[in-house]
Amino acid sequence: MIGLIRVFTAKDNEVLQSHGEMIQKHFGISVLSRSIPDQPLGIYDEESEIVAIPKIVELGIELEKEGRRLLIISCAADPGIQELRGRVSIPVIGGGSSASLVARALGEPVGLMGITEGVPPVMRDVLGDLIVGYNRPEGVTNTTDLLTDEGRRMALEGARTLVNKGAKAIVFACTGFATISFADVIRKELQIPVIDPVESEGLIAANFYKQID
Repeated sequence: MIGLIRVFTAKDNEVLQSHGEMIQKHFGISVLSRSIPDQPLGIYDEESEIVAIPKIVELGIELEKEGRRLLIISCAADPGIQELRGRVSIPVIGGGSSASLVARALGEPVGLMGITEGVPPVMRDVLGDLIVGYNRPEGVTNTTDLLTDEGRRMALEGARTLVNKGAKAIVFACTGFATISFADVIRKELQIPVIDPVESEGLIAANFYKQID
């Protein structure tokens, strides 16, 4: 079984399991999801990421000890990925690098949507000149804001802005958009490809997992 680390402390079990269930639905592999403690707003800036990294490493070590064969850090910033790789003997996959590699393979100009002030460094490094713009929806400053009707409305407006800037695809720079199943909303409303980090991490994890299982 794959271990999936949520960096947003979800009290609602349905929210907690949403990323793993999406991966299981698309790729037919079993996923156990756990969230780090005391991060009710997730990771939304440098300070919250610094605080989260030791928790991510500790949880990843625990999941390996429980018998997980592969780990996913389900966050577009790939927080703590190098630190965790240095502490476990199993593969560790990050949401941000996964989505970026899928977008790079597409080769089209992309617009990124997230909740931080700028593009996560791991995504910027991979996508480089393909990025035509970045949008943080107005009024959205953390993961929980995406769970509101207003947050969803502003996110759709943000996607339209990126399309108007020349984006041929939208890449989510926050897995919170996956939590609210927002890729399908944009695909339907704007008729444009959307690269979701949870779908992307699941794609890579599933192919790798089948080789080591």
